[in-house]
Amino acid sequence: MLRSRLFWKLLLASAALNAVGLLVLGAWVIAQQRQQEIDAAAAELRGVLRLCQSLLIREQAAIGPGDAFRETLPAVASDASEATGDRVVFLDVAERVLADSVITQAADGGGPALERVALVARGAVADARVSGFGLESRRTTAAGVTVLHAAERVDEALPVSVVCVIRELPQLEERVADKRNRLIAVAAMVTLGFAAAAAGLAQLVVRPVQSLRDAADAIASGDYKKRAYVSSDDELGDLARSFNKMREELGSQLTELREGGQRQTTVLGGMIEGVIAVDDRERVLFANTAAGRLFGFIPPQIEGRPLLEVVRLHTLHEAVASALASARPQRLETEWEEAAERRMLLVQVTPLPGDPCPGVVTVLHDTTELRRLESLRSDFVANVSHELKTPLSSIKAYTETLIDGAVNDPEHNMPFLRRIEEQADRLNYLIQDLLALARIESEQQPFEIRPVAVADVIGSCLADYRPRAEGKQIELVAEGPPQPLHAKADAEGLRLIVNNLVDNAIKYTSISGRVAVRWGAGEAGMVKIEVEDTGIGIPAESLPRVFERFFRVDKARSRELGGTGLGLAIVKHLAQAFGGHVDVTSEVGKGTVFSVELPAA
Repeated sequence: MLRSRLFWKLLLASAALNAVGLLVLGAWVIAQQRQQEIDAAAAELRGVLRLCQSLLIREQAAIGPGDAFRETLPAVASDASEATGDRVVFLDVAERVLADSVITQAADGGGPALERVALVARGAVADARVSGFGLESRRTTAAGVTVLHAAERVDEALPVSVVCVIRELPQLEERVADKRNRLIAVAAMVTLGFAAAAAGLAQLVVRPVQSLRDAADAIASGDYKKRAYVSSDDELGDLARSFNKMREELGSQLTELREGGQRQTTVLGGMIEGVIAVDDRERVLFANTAAGRLFGFIPPQIEGRPLLEVVRLHTLHEAVASALASARPQRLETEWEEAAERRMLLVQVTPLPGDPCPGVVTVLHDTTELRRLESLRSDFVANVSHELKTPLSSIKAYTETLIDGAVNDPEHNMPFLRRIEEQADRLNYLIQDLLALARIESEQQPFEIRPVAVADVIGSCLADYRPRAEGKQIELVAEGPPQPLHAKADAEGLRLIVNNLVDNAIKYTSISGRVAVRWGAGEAGMVKIEVEDTGIGIPAESLPRVFERFFRVDKARSRELGGTGLGLAIVKHLAQAFGGHVDVTSEVGKGTVFSVELPAA
């Protein structure tokens, strides 16, 4: 409380007002009392003046007018002074001193002392000549004594025109000073008592204010649970109740805003589209995580920076500038290339509401994968159309030839029919592979996942393909551990994986080459199967695409060797369906190694 400036302001202001009031009241009381004593002395001086006039009248009646009477005036003044104790002065019409009870000098002589007396009492004498009575109080500078001058006009036929009586009041100032000192002491005591009472009253005012201040500080620091406790029913109590109500409403609104902001941030942060909001000066207000991943920045660190400094994509800046200038949405598709990575972006720039436009929100949708899938779809449709067209064209050609008469030619009709059968089989294989791949990709292909003996599957596969290998003088080798090894897979699916890999190896291995199938335990509880050949190899730039449908490194050679172009795609999807994966390494002219890893049983 003692540190409160408001408390000291109220206390000192109250004490100062009290002290000033007491001083003014005391000064007035002292002035009134002083005046009362002066009035009492003036009343006494009136009696003295009447006494002097009576003495003058009696003296003149006893002696008679003339010089003899004038000579008795000093004696009359002395007698009057002795009787009253006051100084008595007689003045004539010209305000010359005729007699003075203090200064005894001839009346006709005058002199400086007598003239000074006339000058001192001139104010009272002047009033007496006009109104009959005059009173003047003076305070001597040297002695500090109050002196009263009372004068009265003499209306009788006497040489004396004005009688002046001078009385000193030596005790007046002492009494006034004593009363002043006592009044000051009382005022000091009253001031102290009033200060104590004012301190209590100030506390009653300051404590509610401090409570309001503490509550306001708590709200400023984010604590909306702090209440202002004021129990009074006055304006401060009303203010505290209004403040608490405002605190509750403000806390509720800020909580809703905070929760809404968190929800909005969560929603924007979870979007796969990049979102960047900028103000009318193209400074970043907000950016979500997806935008940061897209352009390679940390969202909180770029707020307040120019957009051009963060994203160096001129088509984007042109769209933002156009949206800010026209207050109309902008939509465009552009390319973004950074660190040898090329992306396609669909950009939607939407102005924020307001006039003038306060900023825009930019939504960036990465359509790279969509474009790639569209390209794959187009390639797939084109490849399927081509693969279907080739056998259908052959079947149609041979059929037309037979219809034109070759059916009756024993030398050619059977070869044509065999060609039709071959192309029909090729068409059937293609359709079967497409259906199988579609079922595997859509996870609609039922698999019986169980422990499968890897050696048995590989042995059966090599037995089926050994005649083809011997026909090309290719050495077909199986290399495996002596102990049995089982993989968790579907038996028919694993057989299809091995068959496709061995079939490809034999196709692309030259005469007198070698194809080796190895299997064994891999890392982290996996079974590893490798098919290695000494064939033509695959260029490095084609390795990432060998598992795509219908992709062929050498299209002419691949079609010459037959096949649907779906074998490796089926291998990849089967391996993934069994919880494994497939890899490839190759060197042109030296051969290729396909590796399949499946969970061990």
